[in-house]
Amino acid sequence: MSRPNALQRWWMRRQHGGGQWAALLEKSPPGEWVSLDLETTGLNPASDHILSLAAVPLCDGKVLLSQRFTRRIRPERGFDIESIRHHHITPEEAALGVPVTQAVREFLAWLGSRALLGYYLDFDLRMLAPHVRHICGFSLPNRQQDLADAVLAEQRRRAPDAPPNLDFAHIAEVLGVPIIGRHTALGDATTVALCWLALQSKGWRP
Repeated sequence: MSRPNALQRWWMRRQHGGGQWAALLEKSPPGEWVSLDLETTGLNPASDHILSLAAVPLCDGKVLLSQRFTRRIRPERGFDIESIRHHHITPEEAALGVPVTQAVREFLAWLGSRALLGYYLDFDLRMLAPHVRHICGFSLPNRQQDLADAVLAEQRRRAPDAPPNLDFAHIAEVLGVPIIGRHTALGDATTVALCWLALQSKGWRP
């Protein structure tokens, strides 16, 4: 999923710049990122549902965990044991969540125009896309950066002929970052945020 280009953003501001969600269309504040992660019932954006959403802000080289955003989301259908083995969320726990439209609406209000960061972020944005369009009337315009893409670029720069390794655990190990709560939305969002800061400390810049 590609984010809107400059012309599309201009048109979106023209159409929606005076509306409720105008803050999403403002210029991204420099030095600020939001690390996003979802846990879902499966890997098909067309048929699976979001179970949890977590986002952790970064500002001026610091992970601001105290300002995190987290929501458990009640799915619109049941899910099987294979799904539970992956994210460890039971149907009983999922049933205590909030409706997805409420969660995404609250997330967008919290996010504003900050740039988004994630590990294979495209999947998460595809899961969010229909809800964002339903709520806002337009696609999420925020600047986006995938940790995997950044690591791939760095690996190719350092060793052009070596096969790339974009495994999450490998990335964290190479960057000296502990994996926190793997396969939980908050844990993965936090780990990605720490990996991003570690990568930047090595001189990589988007």
